[in-house]
Formats: sequence, structure tokens, C-alpha cells
Amino acid sequence: MPERDLALLTDAAREAGRIALRYWRREPKVWDKGGDHGPVTEADLAVNDMLKSVLLAARPDYGWLSEETPDDAARLSRETVFIIDPIDGTRAFVAGEETFAHSLAIVQQGKVTAGVVFLPALDKIYTASLTSAPLKDGQPIAVSRRDRLEGADILTTKANLLPEKWPGGVPEIHRSFRASLAYRLCLAAEGRHDGMLTLQDAWEWDIAAGALIAERAGAVVTDQTGATLRFNTSGAQASGVLALPPALHAEALRRLRG
Repeated sequence: MPERDLALLTDAAREAGRIALRYWRREPKVWDKGGDHGPVTEADLAVNDMLKSVLLAARPDYGWLSEETPDDAARLSRETVFIIDPIDGTRAFVAGEETFAHSLAIVQQGKVTAGVVFLPALDKIYTASLTSAPLKDGQPIAVSRRDRLEGADILTTKANLLPEKWPGGVPEIHRSFRASLAYRLCLAAEGRHDGMLTLQDAWEWDIAAGALIAERAGAVVTDQTGATLRFNTSGAQASGVLALPPALHAEALRRLRG
């Protein structure tokens, strides 16, 4: 079943890309969702509508969790759930940048079983399932072989490197950044960077697909305490995310714990 689900997600992600590119760099309508929730565009909503229609028509017994759909607690009683971010990196999308992504995942009993991250402006697609290898554009990928955190190239924000967050000492790393959390996880998965981390609460729709892809590629993927990520939770958030090769993950945890 994961393979059939992965094929479904892959086709849906490519259609999402076709829709998004109709709006990209064409001054789409933008609204502020208020609070710390950021912007939403007419492209986000159009992609969300298509994905919800197509995916639930194909799997009517699955639940639904999406950034752009009002949450329904009924999903919590479903064994299998779609977890979707129609456009991850909406600010990048609005700015006309290329690094926005569609993040599509299927979760069964709290665990991701299939995931796709597609960057239509770059025509890059990352895929994985519990029964298939992690791929970028159809080719196998694997995490960095680096075994020391010092000097590693890590995707993160400046805020995640504040001294008060690291009782054991802030690691001396090279910092890189991309707007999309899903893309950061995939870049870690393919070894383009040595890993990624965020110590901020992370929405499940941003991380579900990328977490599976990174894990299947050899990363240790946990929250900032070292706990296994669980999905389709009531709050739909994780307490940060670490996605790092085993030795780097172990060192990061030691420093975070002091």
C-alpha cells in the first residue's frame, strides 16, 4: 500500500506544481493570516482545493490535515491521514524565489508511510516510502558521512543558535538557510548539507514528508529532546526537529542537554 500511496502523492504533487506556477511571479493575491501564521496566497488556496478533492476522492477513508483547511478533530480517529502543506515557503513564493515546495505525506497510526516534496520552479522531486528508497528525481540519495558537528554545514536560522538554547555550548557550524522546512529536510537527506535543525515548534504539514525522506536516507530525525516524531497529534506540532547523521545528532543532543 505505501507504494500505491506514494504514486498517488507523486502525481498530485506534480499537478500542484502546475497550478502554483500559473500564479508564481504573476503578483498573486496575498492575505495575512494574522498572528504568527504568515501570508497565504490565492495559489495556496487553489493548490489546497485541488489536493483535497483529488486525494480524498482516491482515498475517501483517510483523514485530512492541511495548513490551508480548518482543522477537524475527526482526523484524530482515522487510522490513516493525509498531511499536506499546499505551499511550504509561501514568503519565498510571494517574493518570486524558486525554493518553495509542495509537501505531501500519508501518516498511519502516527508514522509517516509515504512522502513527496516537490519544488516545481526547480523541477526537483523527492520521494520515499516505508518500503522504497529515498529518491531525488528518481536517483537514490543518502545523508552526509560527516562525523563531527564542529565545522558542519547545517541548515538553520540565527535564532536557533542563541547561547541560551545550548547549555552545552553553541556548536561552531557553517549556517545555511532555505525558506521551506520541507526543502531543508530534503537537502539534508541528499547530503547537500550536513543536516538541518530547528528548535522552534514545527507544524506537522511542514515536516511530515521531509522527515520520512531524511530518515530513509540515513538521518536520525527527532524533536529537540531526542524523542521520536509522531504525527496526526491534536496540536499538529513537533517540539523542533533535528535531522542529522548519527554522530552529529548525538553531539547536538549532548550540547542541547548540557
